[in-house]
Amino acid sequence: MTADVACHHGPAVRILLTGLTVLVWAGMCMAAEPRRTEVSIRGDAFLINGRPTYEGRTWQGRNLEGLLFNSRMVQGIFDDLNPDTKTKWGYPDTGQWDADRNTREFIVAMPQWRSHGLLAFTINLQGGCPQGYCKEQPWQNSAIESDGSLRKDYMERLEKILRKSDELGMVAILGLFYFGQDHRLTDEAAILRAADNVVDWLVDRAYRNVLIEVNNECNVSYDHAVLKPDRVHELIARIKERSGRSLRLSVSTSYGGGTIPKENVVRASDFLLLHGNGVSDPKVIAWMVRETRKVPGYRPMPILFNEDDHFDFDKPANNFAAAVGEYCSWGFFDPGRNNYRDGYQCPPVQWSINTDRKRAFFEKLSEITGHGPASSRPAR
Repeated sequence: MTADVACHHGPAVRILLTGLTVLVWAGMCMAAEPRRTEVSIRGDAFLINGRPTYEGRTWQGRNLEGLLFNSRMVQGIFDDLNPDTKTKWGYPDTGQWDADRNTREFIVAMPQWRSHGLLAFTINLQGGCPQGYCKEQPWQNSAIESDGSLRKDYMERLEKILRKSDELGMVAILGLFYFGQDHRLTDEAAILRAADNVVDWLVDRAYRNVLIEVNNECNVSYDHAVLKPDRVHELIARIKERSGRSLRLSVSTSYGGGTIPKENVVRASDFLLLHGNGVSDPKVIAWMVRETRKVPGYRPMPILFNEDDHFDFDKPANNFAAAVGEYCSWGFFDPGRNNYRDGYQCPPVQWSINTDRKRAFFEKLSEITGHGPASSRPAR
């Protein structure tokens, strides 16, 4: 007999099977480890496994239920396929770059992040600037081939991270395209093919703990028109439609720091992404959230900062607190100081909580959420 067979270990295949083989294969699919974590949206709140995040928690009189505090950890699957620049990323103890070691150390650190109340992290298929901030990007860091197919080694590393996040009850904000690397795809057809391939990869593996960020800062510097502000909503709609056939992924995109999302993106998205880079006044952070809710097409939906390089966690007024004050999720972006690679973006990354800046963020997060070493402190 002929049957279409699929389980979350791989793509659907059409094969000629005997009745006994069909039963055996079906048993293998049913016996596969079920996914533990599902992120969903209800109104302007995020839910994990059907329950609001930080359920019952308030801080300084502010409701935290449904928020999704996160950190930018985009280099978790980083590699450099350019031999002329790969030597930049060598580990101090070996002098060599090791992409698998990078992912292993990322995974080792994840339970520590989670214990402080971190529920989400951004990870990108084309990374982020590995020198903190940059314009020219000669390195080649992309999980996507020029034709839109997916590189096996990158996706294997991603799967290890997604599997661990699923186990820990964490959400991955998966960025597909990054300026400085998107030009490595030959044309728009390759962009569309890549988006379809990522959706199919996630659906085949039944990952339900993933939010999609089509591209990082769509209004900055992209080569392909479909990744720019006027048309990026087309990709949002495409991903929603394709995943909706079996696993409905929630999708959005982001803009550069201080930018309010445009109407086409607001209407198409399931949640809205803001960036606080360049915004040093916490009052402006609060203003951004209020203005976003005024954009035509807005309806109750989560608003989430997933990149902000401002800190001041020891002060009463800071960007984190300002976002919370407007019922908006906030994300920590630590690029490091002077490219000394002590942040979370410059390889070789130390993924542990090993610096004063990291400790300050995670201590504040712990205080706010009631998790980790500061959890004994009363909410205030």
